[in-house]
Amino acid sequence: MSLPDPAAKLGAILLAGLAGAGIVYVLLRAFFSGSAAYADQHSQQTSRQLEDLFLFIPPRRIAEIGWVAAATFFLLFAALFFDLKKPAATATGLILGTLFGMAAFQLPSYAVVLLRERRRMRFNLQLVDALTHMSNALKAGFSINQAFETIVENGEKPIAEEFALFLQQTRVGVSFNESLVNMDQRVGSDDLTLVCTSIDIARRTGGNLTEIFDTISLTIRERMRIESRVRTLTAQGRLQGIIVGGMPIILGVALTVIRPAMMIPFLTSSTGMIALGVMLVLLTLGALTIRKIIRIDV
Repeated sequence: MSLPDPAAKLGAILLAGLAGAGIVYVLLRAFFSGSAAYADQHSQQTSRQLEDLFLFIPPRRIAEIGWVAAATFFLLFAALFFDLKKPAATATGLILGTLFGMAAFQLPSYAVVLLRERRRMRFNLQLVDALTHMSNALKAGFSINQAFETIVENGEKPIAEEFALFLQQTRVGVSFNESLVNMDQRVGSDDLTLVCTSIDIARRTGGNLTEIFDTISLTIRERMRIESRVRTLTAQGRLQGIIVGGMPIILGVALTVIRPAMMIPFLTSSTGMIALGVMLVLLTLGALTIRKIIRIDV
């Protein structure tokens, strides 16, 4: 039996290497192309959501923030678990870095959710006084548009911004009801939905808007009082959930940074990975249970 020609063996190795490099190149190109398209779509969507909050940030800047956050978390975990003598530890660092990097890339979206919620709460607080002022304006003989204008002139952000945009849409040809619907969709407030629905019904049936505004204002005040009472009674449960849920994660990160020689072998072992997975599942179930208990709809 003749031995293979060294030149043929070398050619086969080169061909296999070229084929492997080509496959890796195609996969990486597809990955980066898909990630770039997703990042562009995600940043544009986040930018539009920020525009609804009257925060005008270019989509490119939002994408840059997401990429920087993702790269920071990826490099942090990759460097923390990197070990040439232990490929399993290096692979674990790359996997954890990828997962946390993907989560960090969504930070602008999480920020938008928090900003929207804070803005909605401020809007609801200002809406109570705005309804009283609008009711007084209607009693003084103002039209509904003039009542909105009084809030724009004397109100504070964000309600003055939303009412100003509503009036601007009515001036450029958008119907009154459609402008109300647009404002309701931008704000996302149940209280504003009640107000917009009441205005629409009153305009169609000829109802008394002053009495409607007074009634809605009183209803919103009572609901806010009950919600404040509920938040006070459930504050201890929320704090316990935050402490109990965050303590294992904080301790794990602190021990990994302080004593990496002790924690990294545990995290890279099969037992450590199973324990970590069980911990995450139990923390998630506990957080959902506590959230279900303390969340009371008023």
